[in-house]
Amino acid sequence: MKKHKILSITFLFFLTLPLLAQEKALSAKSVIEAAAKKSSVVDSIFYIKKNLASVSAGAEKRAVYAFLAAVLEQQGQYSEAQKNYAQAASIQGSAQAVLDGVPNKNSEELVVDAVRCALCAGDYASADSYLNSAVRNTKSQDISAHVKLYEQWSALCKAQKEDDTKESIAMLKTYSTLDSMKIVRPSILLTLWHLTGQAQFSESLKKNYPKSMEAAIVKGEIQTLPTPFWYFVPRNGVDLPEISNGGQAAVIAVEAEKSEKAGKVEKSDKSEKSDKSEKIIRQQLGLFRDESNAKALAERVRSKGFNAEIATEVRPSGTKYFLVVVNENAKGTIGEELRTAGFECYPLFD
Repeated sequence: MKKHKILSITFLFFLTLPLLAQEKALSAKSVIEAAAKKSSVVDSIFYIKKNLASVSAGAEKRAVYAFLAAVLEQQGQYSEAQKNYAQAASIQGSAQAVLDGVPNKNSEELVVDAVRCALCAGDYASADSYLNSAVRNTKSQDISAHVKLYEQWSALCKAQKEDDTKESIAMLKTYSTLDSMKIVRPSILLTLWHLTGQAQFSESLKKNYPKSMEAAIVKGEIQTLPTPFWYFVPRNGVDLPEISNGGQAAVIAVEAEKSEKAGKVEKSDKSEKSDKSEKIIRQQLGLFRDESNAKALAERVRSKGFNAEIATEVRPSGTKYFLVVVNENAKGTIGEELRTAGFECYPLFD
């Protein structure tokens, strides 16, 4: 009798386990709102990752993955961002159904986001994999426009010399005239300007899209994020194209973010160093032709408590550039601290 009683209690205990697990499941709203209250973006990301497994399945989890991917992308952590966008795309459900304020993106849109982040990280293999999925057969004109643009960006990621970019440049010039590509036209014009340095593309941006981020870049009002794509893609000539900004010359801070994928784009002579010999010694925040611009950024960085310095670099053309750098600390956390303070940066190795 006692034995049967013990078995009955044990059976009832296991029956309650699913109920206990369900009670502990977190909602997307609670996780995202709690993450937003953290003191830094780094803490927010850590909190979301820690609690993701406890979020209920379906649309709730999809919303958290999409939100985490967006935060990671904003922080320049493109490799992680693309994986989380892809994970969100694989889950059925609507983000809007569980949390107001989370973009109601469908799977195709999330796949396109994953492609963009993969390309920003220089990971054209993953980008091509996403592009060759069902998204290629989309019925959405906007999605199709992004797919066509990103196909050319992927081709540019693989380019080793200027001649390798000619076909993509020709395609992008054609795309810039098509109404079906209107949604990505500013990005097309910026890409063409970056590749060729021709003023016609920057002038078109300033005239037709004066309030766009792309126009702000060519006017020198903002800088591009530090991505391998903008850094490694071959351009017309040795120097970076100049930006017109109230008569002052500056350059886009096309700084490369060190990653395993970015290494594939570098030339083989740069990859001969063993991983063991690479040690981060500095974080670079900006690259300028005008020293006054470098000094202005350095002052902003110092105002946040960092010991910013200005270094110089002379290109083969003889052009002198001014770099804003901060020495790495013993813990190796300067990069994260700079990003938390709102400064984009990438590591310089010994």
